[in-house]
Amino acid sequence: MHRALSDALSGVPLFFEPAPPSARTPPPRVEERIAELVRLAKDVPRLDAIDVPELVDENHEGRPFYRSADPRSYARAIGERTGLEVIVNKVVAHVETASLERWARETASGGLRHVVLVGGSSRYIPYPGPSVVEADRLCRPIVAGAGGLLGNIAIPQREGEAHRMLVKTRSGAAFFTTQLLFDSDAPIRMLGEYDRLCRQAAIAPAAVVLSFAPLADEQDAAFVQWLGADLPETAEREILEGDEVAAGPRSVERAVAVWNEIRSATATAELTVPIGANVEQISLRHLAVAKELLVSFAGILPPAPGADPREGRLR
Repeated sequence: MHRALSDALSGVPLFFEPAPPSARTPPPRVEERIAELVRLAKDVPRLDAIDVPELVDENHEGRPFYRSADPRSYARAIGERTGLEVIVNKVVAHVETASLERWARETASGGLRHVVLVGGSSRYIPYPGPSVVEADRLCRPIVAGAGGLLGNIAIPQREGEAHRMLVKTRSGAAFFTTQLLFDSDAPIRMLGEYDRLCRQAAIAPAAVVLSFAPLADEQDAAFVQWLGADLPETAEREILEGDEVAAGPRSVERAVAVWNEIRSATATAELTVPIGANVEQISLRHLAVAKELLVSFAGILPPAPGADPREGRLR
């Protein structure tokens, strides 16, 4: 029996974010990937939720090209087959308000309760869709009416991010997932500032689920940079230089080290912001190393309330 997302977020949640299928992925291959996730969920019972992304490219005018298929059917199948909570992501910048409201109602009526709303990639482009804050206010009552939770994205390296998080918390965000992390400095600063702002505003902070992904080769490194993640040169060298076969395990070690640094700093500062971990599979080629990182986190995170720590299963 898996715990509800609200219960997971009040502790130390563990998410897995699989690489989504494209519109051109044949149905048999989609079914194979769902079966892989079913096996992964059985092998890692500490897992709390599957977070299904929507990948969108933009041209110079900000017009979208959807790299992934509509994530909802994939998320629904995963939830039905694994019994886990599922979260579906939606990039709102390209969707006009009326269409977004219709999307939210269709999503909720289709049994998908938890949603992460994502903004555009540039603040200089006049997108046709609402801002994330406007989208939160529109979608929150629909999501809440279905018994679900609303999430947003946090970008630790972005100046003033903690202030944005406070505004989004007020507009309905119950949790944040972050951009991929390969260093601890920026997230520690962001969490400390967000905690301070929430204390001053006398509101409970939303949970922040810190995102990590293994890098197995240069292609992975290029992709995370396309995603907008900050990959310091020192981290890239540490992971990729030397024996390429060992790059995956080295990236797992670094991700765990970054998590431990953040966890230690937030504990020392006595921050009230709940934090968790989200493991991303950024490449179809490297599910095994993504699972290795997920297993590593499952082994170091505190057990879920009511779980048997020897097995990681709920009683």
